[in-house]
Amino acid sequence: MRKDTHRTLRLRLWLLGLGFTAALAGICARAVMLQAFDGPRLSRKAADQVEDEVKTAGKRGTIYDRRGQEMAVSVTVSSIAARPAEIPDREAAVRELAAALRMKPQEVRERLDSPRKFVWIKRQAGPRETEALRRKHLPGIEFVSETNRFYPNRSLAAHVLGFTGVDGRGLEGVEFYYDAFLRPSEVSVKVLKDARRAGFLTELPAGRDPDGKNVILTLDHGIQYLAESALNEAVAAARARSGMAIVMEPATGAILALAIAPSFNPNAYEEAPRPLWRNRAVTDPFEPGSIMKIFLAAAALEHTPISPRSTFHCENGRYQIGRHTVHDVHHYGVLSFQDIIRYSSNIGAAKIGGTVGPERLHETLSRFGFGRKTGIDSPAETSGLLPPYRKWAEIDTAAISFGHGMSASALQLASAVSAIANGGVLMKPHLVSAVTDAEGREVERFAPVAVGRAIRPETARTLREILQSVLLPGGTGVLAALDGYTACGKTGTARKVDERGQYVNDRHLASFIGFAPAEDPRITVLVVIDEPKGQVYGGAVAAPVFKKIAQATLTRLNVPPAPAGGGKLRVAVDGGGRG
Repeated sequence: MRKDTHRTLRLRLWLLGLGFTAALAGICARAVMLQAFDGPRLSRKAADQVEDEVKTAGKRGTIYDRRGQEMAVSVTVSSIAARPAEIPDREAAVRELAAALRMKPQEVRERLDSPRKFVWIKRQAGPRETEALRRKHLPGIEFVSETNRFYPNRSLAAHVLGFTGVDGRGLEGVEFYYDAFLRPSEVSVKVLKDARRAGFLTELPAGRDPDGKNVILTLDHGIQYLAESALNEAVAAARARSGMAIVMEPATGAILALAIAPSFNPNAYEEAPRPLWRNRAVTDPFEPGSIMKIFLAAAALEHTPISPRSTFHCENGRYQIGRHTVHDVHHYGVLSFQDIIRYSSNIGAAKIGGTVGPERLHETLSRFGFGRKTGIDSPAETSGLLPPYRKWAEIDTAAISFGHGMSASALQLASAVSAIANGGVLMKPHLVSAVTDAEGREVERFAPVAVGRAIRPETARTLREILQSVLLPGGTGVLAALDGYTACGKTGTARKVDERGQYVNDRHLASFIGFAPAEDPRITVLVVIDEPKGQVYGGAVAAPVFKKIAQATLTRLNVPPAPAGGGKLRVAVDGGGRG
């Protein structure tokens, strides 16, 4: 009995030892497998539980005016994201998220139902929304720091600046055109997380500067404000549909101000109608009306023996060209070439245009940049319309002579008149002067660019004298005359066409363009008022706005007034007109 018991005991011990040996061998084999074969895979799996590699971007570059005033900046905000697989109670999360973020529950539910591991709930949430959600400590919800574009001056220069979308990319204006400079670079950042998946460490790759470059505008914050204020007042007073104003440096092509009314707030651009976003001074062509008589005069002085004292009979206000009749507001008889421009006679302009001829008139207009884009650094620029001269009938030559039958943008007009102020040299207009890095070091400089010579210097001097007479008593632009400064200018009044392409009598574009001081022009100012009610003539509606903008701009630029009696142009006062 004892012998059998002893054998049984020995067998059990042997089996137990064999079992332990087998278990130990299994453990060792598993350890070898884990270390030698599955080690890299398991290391990655473990790292995935405590590490996240996310792509992030620096701040978008700042946009400054020419004096260093911030026009567009980037501020840090929180965006709300979720990892749907880590949310235990999805319906409860839907209710909490919708309430805190002021979203529709269905919208939140659709995002949480996404099969993706990571989804955005709300980009760039407000501070109150973010704080309300943080207090709830919802599992699976993350707060990601991003930058949001902010325009501290609200609607000021909105059409020049444009705006960015929720992804930080420029969508309009300078924000769009210079997006490659302004946009920050994207970098991968390692984020270490604790057991609650809260980030507690980030590493930025050494030597990487993810921030975007800064852009320096040619705009002057103060002049822009003056131009917008004067334009808004005029549009309201005239009960007009809209308005535009441009202030430009003739010698460089730099835009000091570009105002559009009505405007919008780029901080909330989605709330404004889409047509309101575009920079209509650059994108929209229109028939300029009598402003084009400036360039008719240039063509006559360049290509014919006509002088300021040459005379034309203006047919007492009514002139027949084939089946068409050209009218003047006043019934003029014989007028000098200078007075035809001064009083803005359409009949006189038609006769001068006939003397110049289609080919030479077309050539002159082309040299001033009409019919092609200026090349300004702003998106969607129009080229306007200058029909081929071979297709002009006699009435077409007459109509184009006083600004109908062709079209141009406000920018083209400002650029072309600036060429006269600049001694006949056409400059390329531009909105940005330089690009700098985050430390303020200049990365790129945009120097003024001369496009070419439009007219001879002596022609430009003669035109200045003629255009200065427009602002003297009896001229159509007398309300544009400045206090303490000499100035040159021209009125414009154009009838608009309706949906059928027919000219109508109750819809007009009233405009005035000029430069000052007359002896050494520092600024060119254009004002366009679209569909004013009551008074419709450029001399009555737009000229006073020119005066207000030009007077304040010259003061801000510290341009000294002319000496008493200096720079006066003496002309005979023999009547009046409207432009």
